[in-house]
Amino acid sequence: MKLHRDSHLTVVEAASTFAALGSEQRLGVLNTLVRAGPHGLSIGELGERSGISGSTLTHHMKILTQAGLVSQTRRGRSIICAAAAYDEMEALSRYLLSQCCADTLTGHKDH
Repeated sequence: MKLHRDSHLTVVEAASTFAALGSEQRLGVLNTLVRAGPHGLSIGELGERSGISGSTLTHHMKILTQAGLVSQTRRGRSIICAAAAYDEMEALSRYLLSQCCADTLTGHKDH
């Protein structure tokens, strides 16, 4: 599910995106792409750096792409470049942080 950075995420969109990160390997793939920067990596390089390759990497990339957390550039049947979708990750972070301290600001106190 591709997020829209100009709109507010719904709880369903946020939950779906977080579910895509519910795998240590997928989180590792995303972390590898974040570390690589906005130009991304070739799929071969991504597999080498993340320690995941072949059909397993393809499976994880499909889930991350559907969640909008990764973008891919294709040339014919080959995936040339994979990159983290920083705007989408920022939208997810904004979703989490939008409620920061909301109960404190309204005077709610836990005893």
